[in-house]
Amino acid sequence: MSKPYADIDAIRATQDAVAKEPALGRVTFNLQGKSSGGLAFAGVTGPLVQNGQADDSRRGEFTLVSDEPASLLGGDTGVSPAEYLLQGLAGCYTVTLASMAASKGIALDNIELNLGFDIDLNGFLGLDDTVRKGAQGISVDVRLERASASRAELEELVRELPQNSPIHDTLANPVNVTARLA
Repeated sequence: MSKPYADIDAIRATQDAVAKEPALGRVTFNLQGKSSGGLAFAGVTGPLVQNGQADDSRRGEFTLVSDEPASLLGGDTGVSPAEYLLQGLAGCYTVTLASMAASKGIALDNIELNLGFDIDLNGFLGLDDTVRKGAQGISVDVRLERASASRAELEELVRELPQNSPIHDTLANPVNVTARLA
């Protein structure tokens, strides 16, 4: 039997802890950074705040560099913001699929995702007011492998994915985003 991607006992322990103390479910992820010239941005992870308590162990632990490809006037020194968005969705889908599979007793052998971010630059560049500035669509092809699971079981996991993924929910529904001069 293959090793599960997610530990169902740890998931259930977390569910029990949050059920007993709902404030543990309130988490804030932080990222701080600055422009590194041109269109590039370098960010570092900040503290993870849970239940109002900051955990500084992740502060500065990871650096994320974004830039645009040269064909889009960037220096191509890092992953594009659109690719980071896809990475965020892919990472969340992986966590969600692994957790859902574990809760159903399915130990997945493989998770593969192929994602696309379609944008019409006519909107962003202000050339056509009828075209939105953001993505026109995001596509995700999911490949799951498990010798002992039926295709129907794997299809059910993928069908349930959108309503269980926090990042999918964030992208698919309005969320309040504020930007202010500090």
